[in-house]
Amino acid sequence: METRKIEYRTKSADETDILAHLRECAGNYVPRLDERVDLGEYSRKLFTKSMTFEAWEKHCLVGLIAAYFNNDSASLAYITNVSVSTNYMGAGIASRLLCNCVEYARKEGFDAIQLEVGNENSRAIALYKRFGFMTEGVEDRFLKMRLPILK
Repeated sequence: METRKIEYRTKSADETDILAHLRECAGNYVPRLDERVDLGEYSRKLFTKSMTFEAWEKHCLVGLIAAYFNNDSASLAYITNVSVSTNYMGAGIASRLLCNCVEYARKEGFDAIQLEVGNENSRAIALYKRFGFMTEGVEDRFLKMRLPILK
C-alpha cells in the first residue's frame, strides 16, 4: 500500500487548480455544487477574494477550504467551501484544513466563523459539530452554523 504524502499550504492554488478541484468534487456536495453555481465564476471568486487552506499530493489539489475574512466590523469569518477529492475522503484532510482555518481566524482576531451546509449532508454536519459549530437556523435546504472563536 502506497503511503500518501499530503502537504498543507495556504493561498498557493491558482484559479485553474481551484476549478479542476471543484469539478472533481462537485458531486460530493449535497446538493451538487455545479447545479448551484457556475464553477468557473466561483473558482475565480475564491481565487481573488478568499483565503484558501489547501491539501496537496504532489501537484494535485486534493483538499480545499475557502473562507472570507473581510467582515472586520463584525469580526466574523465565513467559510464558503469545504471539499476533499473522493479518493482522499476519510483521511482526516478536512479536519486538518478546518483546524488551519480556525487557527488563522483566531490569530487574525475574528470572534466567530459561519458557514452553511446542505441539511442532508450528514457527514459534513458531523464534522462541523465535532469542531463545536452550532446550528443557528435553517434556510431552504441549508443549515446555518456558527463557531465562536475562543481567544
